[in-house]
Parts: sequence; C-alpha cells; structure tokens
Amino acid sequence: MPTADEEFDELCFEFGLELDEITSEKDIISKEKGEEKAKGASDVVLYKIDVPANRYDLLCLEGLVRGLQVFKERINLPRFEKIIPAEGEGQRLIITEQTAQIRPHAVAAVLRNITFTKDRYDSFIDLQEKLHQNICRKRALVAIGTHDLDTITGPFTFTAKAPSEIKFKPLNQSQEYTAPQIMDLYRTDSHLRHYLHLIENKPRYPVIYDSNGVVLSMPPIINGDHTKISLKTRNVFIECTGTDITKAKIVLDIMVTMFSEYCEKPFTVEAVEVVHPNGKTHMYPELAYRTEKVKPEYINKKVGISETPSSLAKLLTRMCLKSHVTGNGNHLEIEIPPTRADIIHACDIVEDAAIAYGYNNIQMVIPKTYTIANQCSQEDIADKLGTDISATNAVVIANPKTTEFQVARTTLLPGLLKTIAANRKMPLPLKLFEISDVVVKDPNTDVGAKNCRHLCAIYYNKSPGFEIIHGLLDRIMQVLDVPPNEENGYTIKAAEVASQFVNSACVREMPADDGVSAAWLWQVCLWLESRASSIQGEVISLFYIQCTAFFPGRCAEVFVKGQSIGKLGVVHPDVITKFELTMPCSVLEINIEPFV
Repeated sequence: MPTADEEFDELCFEFGLELDEITSEKDIISKEKGEEKAKGASDVVLYKIDVPANRYDLLCLEGLVRGLQVFKERINLPRFEKIIPAEGEGQRLIITEQTAQIRPHAVAAVLRNITFTKDRYDSFIDLQEKLHQNICRKRALVAIGTHDLDTITGPFTFTAKAPSEIKFKPLNQSQEYTAPQIMDLYRTDSHLRHYLHLIENKPRYPVIYDSNGVVLSMPPIINGDHTKISLKTRNVFIECTGTDITKAKIVLDIMVTMFSEYCEKPFTVEAVEVVHPNGKTHMYPELAYRTEKVKPEYINKKVGISETPSSLAKLLTRMCLKSHVTGNGNHLEIEIPPTRADIIHACDIVEDAAIAYGYNNIQMVIPKTYTIANQCSQEDIADKLGTDISATNAVVIANPKTTEFQVARTTLLPGLLKTIAANRKMPLPLKLFEISDVVVKDPNTDVGAKNCRHLCAIYYNKSPGFEIIHGLLDRIMQVLDVPPNEENGYTIKAAEVASQFVNSACVREMPADDGVSAAWLWQVCLWLESRASSIQGEVISLFYIQCTAFFPGRCAEVFVKGQSIGKLGVVHPDVITKFELTMPCSVLEINIEPFV
C-alpha cells in the first residue's frame, strides 16, 4: 500500500507538477553546513514542489491546495467578486506626473475584514517574495507593498521627489532616515541591497504618501514601519508600482485572489480608484474573466486522443478552466479566470486538457508521416559559420529535446542564410530581414541569461552589394534620429586601420590584405565622396573585424556613442558554400535594444 508521501507525489504528477524533495529545515542546514550547525533547527517536514514559472497561482499554499481540490473535484472553482464602494467611501490612489520617468504605473486594492493566523501571515509574506523573484523580475518590473489600512488615511498619492526631500522610518527600524541614508543603510543588507540599483542613480525617488503625509513606501526598496501589517491587521491596502502595467495588474490579481478567501466575505475584493496624471481613472483590481472558444477536434488532434466534447469540458474544468459545450457540440466555451494569466493561446488550453487526461494515458502510436532526420547541432552551425561555440557567449541548453536545439541562438544570420538557401531559385536579388530576439549569457540577471532584440538584413545577388547594406544602415540610423558622428552618433570601424579616418590619403598608405582590402576601401572612399554633399561631415572609420563568418577585409563593426552594436560586411565564401548557396551576399546585423 503506498504511503501518504507516495500518494502526494503521484497527485502532483497527475496535476502537472513534480515533487522534487521531501526534507526539513534541519536536513537542509545539515547538508549545507554540517550537523553541528543544524542543532536546534526545525524538524517540520517540507515539500519542495517544482511549479511552472508561469503558474503564479500555485506559488503559495492557498493556491496550490485550491487547485488540487478543484482537480480532485472536491470543491468547485470559486468566483471572485470586485466590490465597488459607494461614491466617496472608497480609497483612491493618485499618480502624479513626476513618476513618469522612473515608475509610471500603479494599481491597488483592499482586502476587507481579513483574518490572519501565523501560517496565513507567513504565506502572505512568502507569496510577495516569490512574485518579486518571478514575474516582478527582482522588483525591476513590479514592486508590491502591503499596508495596514487602519493606520493610514486616504486618498493616497504616488509621486517622485528628490531623495533629500524624502524622510520616514523604514520597516522594522527605530528611527527616521532620509532616502540617501536609507540607501546607505541597506547597502550591506543581504536582501535589500540587490534592489538599490533600480533607483539610486535617479534624480527622483518614487514614494507613496497618505493624506496626512505619512509614507507608506519607497518602492521598490522598502515599506514604512508605520503601516506594517501584523496578525491583528483586519484591513490590508495592497499597492503594486512598476514599469510594466500588464505585470502589475497580474501581480495584484494574484495577491488578492489567493488571500481573499480569508476575508469575512470570502473571495471578495474592494476596488481602489486609481487617478492617472491625465485625469483618467480606473478601478483596480480588474479581476477580469474572459471566454475562449476551442473546437473539441482541435484538442483531440493535438493531444492524440478521441474524447467527447463533454468529457473534454470536464477535464478542463478540473484544471480551473470552467468549460461547457456550446452549439451542436462543435465548440467548447472556456472561461479563463483572473488567476490563470498563463492562458494566452488555444495551445495553453490544449496543454491543460492533456494534463487532466494524463500523459501516461495517451496511447503511443507511430507517426503518420515518414521523415529522415538530418542532424543540425551546435557543432553543425559552428562548422558552417566557422565559429567555435566555446568562444561565443551562447547559452547551452542542459537537457535539449533534440539535437537541433542544443544552444540558444546568439545571431540571426544562420536563419536568414537557411531561408535564402530554401528560396535560392527565386528571382534575384533576394532581400530579407528579421527582427527577433537572441539569447546571451549575462551573470547579472536572475536567470543567468538575457534576451536581446536584433535586426538582421541580407542582400543576395550576383554581386555582394555591400553599398546597399551600408545604405540600409544609414537609412535605419536616419529614421532613428542617430546622427553620423563619433561622439553622439554612429560610426563604422574596421580592424587594421587604427584610428584613421577613411579618405583617399589613408587608403593609399594602407598595405593590401589578400589583394582586396585597399582596392575595396578605395571603392568605398569613392562612394563616400560621391555622397559627400548628403553626408554633411559624416566621419566613418573602418577597422577590420576578425570574424570568420565574413570575408577578410570586408567586414566592419557598427558603433553608437562608442558602444559596439553589431556588424556589416560580405559573407565569407566558405560560409556561403556550406549553406549551399552560390552567389555572394552582404549582411547587416545590429542590436536594437538601445533604440527600443
């Protein structure tokens, strides 16, 4: 007979989760620091459960238990209700225009007549921290503040002031500090020091006051001690400030839906009126329910099952997606609750149907299509581009599902070259571009990597067409209002011409490289001189860039305000051949993050 832990492990798997470990605080300390340090630590059993990163509703015990009970059909999915107070009786949060340059967005709500216990209080605080580390991206996108409403008086004002003008007693401190003193105070704090960089170099710091001038918080750093909540708190004012309004609304919805069950009237939330700098008002939280329609055959086909529409509706309802059959059974109407911000597309609904059905219950069949696989690994791409993977900043996937996806791309060039190869029979010239994300390592981010938005354009013809790609760069910079100068604009640099400007004099003195460099630069100079009237003093420096994907002497690096943002040049013949191409081509690839 299975034990309780084994049954719980099986339940988590059925629900699409993984019970990672069963441990205790004492065991954790013992493993990390030794048994001597673990003496006196708690023996209370802890369950470590791996939760999908986008399932914010499962980050606290309340949401997890509620989801499992609905899944086991022990309770019905609760319906959350937004209570709009009578005119003049509700709370208001006024956003001033001073916040626009630092944290322009704010939303708020009130949990009325809530009852805290020690466990509920701990879970409430723990959820805030988990959201801060997850969707809030370490408070960079959203910062959560919770306050005892009975200790303050509305309306509340969210503004930004010079640091020297802000003074209050931070949470759990015994005296008042100015904002600069607070930053110095927490500079060595193991927890809060990680957030100081978000505002410390700003001319103004965000701050929230009540009508009596009491400071509620200085987001995203610290709340005021005056408004701290306790086990005796009955009314909680929750505010979320940030740079991303969508994330702020999701975070507020999650906070109130998880803990409104402890209110005197369960699953109700009192709305707060937010007044924007332009005078427009909005009531938060939104607690929006929306409806999606999906065809039953679409779900059956994607999952590989043959369930009836009513059976699929039941499966989805167990996953907290209340569903019913509409029309003649041709559609399922699914209600997406405010707790399920992860449901974006019909494929997300299909995934939940598959989880509820049980992956182990899906019959294994031979695919109807017959294909012969060709390896496309990181070594293959490295060989084609002539670049050593270890020398790049590529993010290597630890457990790739296929050999095709072993590393995250750091450049858009291979994709465009493959597209050219697939369409090489089309009339010339072929001119393609792509604007998309690449992934590079970044130890300063919480996940060790970051996305960068790149623009890549390629010109494929009987001649390389470098001047066309260069003209495209000029036009892009013109549209972006980036002037062609070295100090505040953009320049193009190549490797061996150390700090020399491209003109006829410097080119004559340059040694030829592989018999092409000087001649090519001379042609570029003639072209630049032909455009002299339109360039108006443009200074373009060309320095050779050692890049194996490009032809020697025909690659240049693009700089904006002294920072490299990308390259342009003629693709190396070896690379062209390896991608099964026969014509020369020129490429421009730049990082457009500085402009978006």
